[in-house]
Amino acid sequence: MAKGLSPRQPRKQRKEYFTAPLHRRHKFVSAHLSEELRREYGARSLPVRKGDTVLILRGDFKGHEGKVTRVDLKKVKIYVEGLTRRRADGTQVFIPIHPSKVMITKLDLSDERRRRALERKKEVSASA
Repeated sequence: MAKGLSPRQPRKQRKEYFTAPLHRRHKFVSAHLSEELRREYGARSLPVRKGDTVLILRGDFKGHEGKVTRVDLKKVKIYVEGLTRRRADGTQVFIPIHPSKVMITKLDLSDERRRRALERKKEVSASA
């Protein structure tokens, strides 16, 4: 994150995290890949995207698997299909989940750029 700081000061790390621009927050919404995906793509984690299927590993919804309906970079949260709560006025709202608490089980490969990025990761891990 912050460069040139010999002892990494927690307050500066926190400031960097909370004031990061959206293009850098993309990395913050990364989640681990399942064992099969790890072997297939040679990567340990990837940023979560809308359309990916995730398994929730911690919290009240542990064990729930569903499709990601929305990724909120501003709040660093993801919203999973089927995880809703009823508000006092009766409306249903999605429950935000932190991406570190989920594991990606199926990738949405409809985006050509993402497919190419995965191939690059695979090449790097194969050569290492």
